Amino acid sequence: MAAPLRYFLDGTTPLWLNGALAGKPGAAFTSTGSLHGGQETTLVTMLLPLMHHGMLLVGLPYTEPTLSTTLSGGTPYGASHFAGPEGNRPLTDEEKTLCRALGRRVATTALRLAKSTAEG
Repeated sequence: MAAPLRYFLDGTTPLWLNGALAGKPGAAFTSTGSLHGGQETTLVTMLLPLMHHGMLLVGLPYTEPTLSTTLSGGTPYGASHFAGPEGNRPLTDEEKTLCRALGRRVATTALRLAKSTAEG
């Protein structure tokens, strides 16, 4: 993962010690300069600290049809974008679809969790 994000996550130790993020939904997304720029590895390294926080991780299942047809970005570990070596490639329609699907899954999970907390 990018050093600034790692620095940010390293600063969340007080939240970890208090369990403030335990049970909250979380997800990751990334952008790389090459098509095989380690998108999945980057996403996994971003998800590990969330697991230490006890967060409930949300990914992109293969029930999302675009995951099986994209030629640019998108993995089961999260949304991704192939930005190109100059970082100037626009998001493809498939990448946008997968980003929205991941966001929808996080939001739906958050709503379900809030509802179950309110009922329980």
